[in-house]
Amino acid sequence: MKIVVIGGTGLIGSKVVAKLTAEGHEALPASPSRGVNALTGEGLADALAGAQVVVDVSNSPSFGDDEVMDFFTTSTTNLLAADKAAGVAHHVALSVVGTERLTSSGYFRAKIEQERLIEESGVPYSIIHATQFFEFVRSIADAATAGTTVRLAPVQIEPMAADDVAAAVADVAVGEPLNAIREIAGPEEFQLDELVRQDFAARHDPREVITDPEARYFGAHLSTNELVAGKFATRYPTRFEDWLADAELDKSD
Repeated sequence: MKIVVIGGTGLIGSKVVAKLTAEGHEALPASPSRGVNALTGEGLADALAGAQVVVDVSNSPSFGDDEVMDFFTTSTTNLLAADKAAGVAHHVALSVVGTERLTSSGYFRAKIEQERLIEESGVPYSIIHATQFFEFVRSIADAATAGTTVRLAPVQIEPMAADDVAAAVADVAVGEPLNAIREIAGPEEFQLDELVRQDFAARHDPREVITDPEARYFGAHLSTNELVAGKFATRYPTRFEDWLADAELDKSD
């Protein structure tokens, strides 16, 4: 099976390509560095020729409200048109648990629009809502940092390993289209501020984490369980403490 992975050289995409290739599929990593740009349409027709499945795990290079909306609407519109022209039978997109609840954030409003375009396209699809990745805990902290302090809301989060996300995406890609959303999550819940404290302790990061119920999450005001998957989500096994023990941590940071 030929499967084109948009964003296929990134964190999740490269892992999806590796898993699909190991399973014997023709997995093509597609990204601007490989001459395939969903935002401009460059290279899409050639890349999708003969493909049965397109997997979109790309992300916007900018989180500004206008820029991120333009990225997801334009790239998704281009991809869906290319899907139809190539006769692609399954469009798979990676999104985020809680997207529909976080409308105060421009990023999540853009993801909602991306999902609407897919659902209304007529192309058979599967949308995967994943909880936040362990690998992005530092990015969450960086976005909430001012000087040497990090302000985070005391809300619940159910993070998961990028390897588990990629495994879920690859499994969905080779299955029948869901024409629905599937939620995936890690095996444990944490309080967001405590999760970052654990990460900082492992990395010897000297920043101070301050618990602040009014702190924003990429522009969104959070209530207690907006970052937690529902009871019917598929939960993957990798635990945060085990991931930390195996990760190649930069102790100098």
